[in-house]
Amino acid sequence: MKYLARITIIIAFWVNSVNAEYIYDRSRDRAIPIEITFPSIIEQCSTKSKCPVAFLSAGYGISHLQYTFISKQLNKLGYLVIAIGHELPSDPALSVSGNLYATRSENWSRGAKTLDFLKNALSKRLNRFDFEKLTLIGHSNGGDISAWLGNENKPYIKTIITLDHRRVPLPRNSNIQVLSIRASDFPADKGVLPTKAEQEKFASCILNIPKAKHNDIADFGPMWLTARINLLIKNYLNEQPCSELKKA
Repeated sequence: MKYLARITIIIAFWVNSVNAEYIYDRSRDRAIPIEITFPSIIEQCSTKSKCPVAFLSAGYGISHLQYTFISKQLNKLGYLVIAIGHELPSDPALSVSGNLYATRSENWSRGAKTLDFLKNALSKRLNRFDFEKLTLIGHSNGGDISAWLGNENKPYIKTIITLDHRRVPLPRNSNIQVLSIRASDFPADKGVLPTKAEQEKFASCILNIPKAKHNDIADFGPMWLTARINLLIKNYLNEQPCSELKKA
């Protein structure tokens, strides 16, 4: 009941652009940490002309509040951004041994259910925003979660952008726009990234950033790296061809 009371208060103030701290999934008895940031031009968002929405999933062990370099830029581009913390203290630790795809699948499936829940719960209340053409952005394990949901063929997913995720294969689906920005210190597992032939077939885009480190993709990372990532995301969302993005 404590969570329900808190959520009622938060929902009542959303119209005044107050960010939420948790949203409660009753079916799983799960209080999900989120932060909502609104478009800079929120007055242009209406039920007849809805603004786009992005779900931003944190990497494992990193707070969902540590990706403001992305959320602030997306807000300037007109997006409503929901930053999501997927791991709760009661969750089992992420496996670090054995067949990681098998042992971590529960984590990714749980995260995908969270994204789906948030889509359904928030779209009913934030009706000036387009939850039927979602952009999913995720770093590392958050990218794995985004790719996992993308492979479930949800019709509301328009775009997936991963930041050096390494385990879950990206969707091979012409209906989903895919961009994966890669650091240089760890390779992705076999089959995670589309081949060149698959990139051409499904119009996906894989971009490598030389000297970028996996663990630096957050607010505490070097400014040159966060600026580079923001430039690539902005140009991609503005529909710049992958061939041109590779030259930037």
